Amino acid sequence: MRRLITVLAALAIPAGGLVALTSTAGAEEPASPEIVASEPSAAGDVRLGYFTEWGVYDRNYHVKNIVDSGSADQITHINYGFGNVVGGECTVGDSYAAYDRAYTAEESVSGEADTWEDGALRGNFNQLRQLKEQYPDIKVLWSFGGWTWSDGFTEAMQNPEAFAQSCYDLVNDPRWEGVFDGIDLDWEYPNACGLTCDESGPEIFGDMMSTFRDAFGDQLVTAAITADASDGGKIAAADYAYGAEYADYLAVMTYDFFGAFDADGPTAPHSPLTSYDGIPQEGFTSEDAIAALQAQGVPSEKLLLGVGFYGRGWTGVSQAEPGGSATGPAPGTYEDGIEDYKVLAESCPPSGTVAGTAYAHCGQNWWSYDTPETITEKMAWANEQGLGGAFFWEFSGDTSDGALLDAIDSGLSAA
Repeated sequence: MRRLITVLAALAIPAGGLVALTSTAGAEEPASPEIVASEPSAAGDVRLGYFTEWGVYDRNYHVKNIVDSGSADQITHINYGFGNVVGGECTVGDSYAAYDRAYTAEESVSGEADTWEDGALRGNFNQLRQLKEQYPDIKVLWSFGGWTWSDGFTEAMQNPEAFAQSCYDLVNDPRWEGVFDGIDLDWEYPNACGLTCDESGPEIFGDMMSTFRDAFGDQLVTAAITADASDGGKIAAADYAYGAEYADYLAVMTYDFFGAFDADGPTAPHSPLTSYDGIPQEGFTSEDAIAALQAQGVPSEKLLLGVGFYGRGWTGVSQAEPGGSATGPAPGTYEDGIEDYKVLAESCPPSGTVAGTAYAHCGQNWWSYDTPETITEKMAWANEQGLGGAFFWEFSGDTSDGALLDAIDSGLSAA
């Protein structure tokens, strides 16, 4: 979902919304390059959620919703997605949503309306600042890239020091001082193919993480990474253990394995924990992904298990169980083939489970998605593996009372 929905960021953006800001005025000097990654949190401590910049438009999801749902009491980290990578530098994605949209008192976290005074911060950034004032333990990272905006990384890594410095200057811009605690790099994918292909070599991911650690010092430096553990797949294409040396943690995108991007099926759960008889592609499971990264030498405590707060589905299906044929993607609110958990829980409740996740057959449609029950089981498995915690894509897919995040929190706490 996070790979495809990024394109929606361009909708409803006013003229001049997609702008590159690289101002260094007042920026601090980067810390000594001798500083390495901070000590990882204890296993199971991290509960990270993505907040989408464009969610304030059609989805009408704002930072205040994190508070109203009770999720602010359970989250430890927020990834703000996404910034872009253009011309070798980090840039703002949508400046209006990020720091210009004026919030009313009713909409804001603090209960106070934004002002139009010169230099006043507005938009998502100000709301995140207000959130941190009320919940000072929450860490916020600015995430750059994503499925749609990853094609700039290859060019940027031709001069990694300049790239990292531009990102440091932007993340720590005085206009939003105190909002961000670091950076998340979401390159899909180093030395492999996403929307575009990179052929920089297996060391490129580690080179990037090392350079960003030098630039960001003791601020957080993290990355979202592939979960493709197939033979010769994307995990094998890069040295993630090298990169992990300089990362606070790596968020493994253990979802989107299968979906209606294969329009005729076979139907399969998009986020299987384990393999099962008839799985369309071996190595496309959470268990295989974590094992492959551990085998490379990535410390378990630096790995976060990914959870999708949405389902993927087909229509014109031939059977209720997984493995059937289909005629195309099932209808979705924002994009066919994808639907939020909060919608599916009511419109197409689960009819069975497979490989540690749920599936649902409703008329001509077949969906797979995680539920509080399957998430609880996944968190138990994450604890058994000694993982650093879990993360999810993304806040607005959860119920208004945060049922899925509650399952993550309670499941990790049960260790």
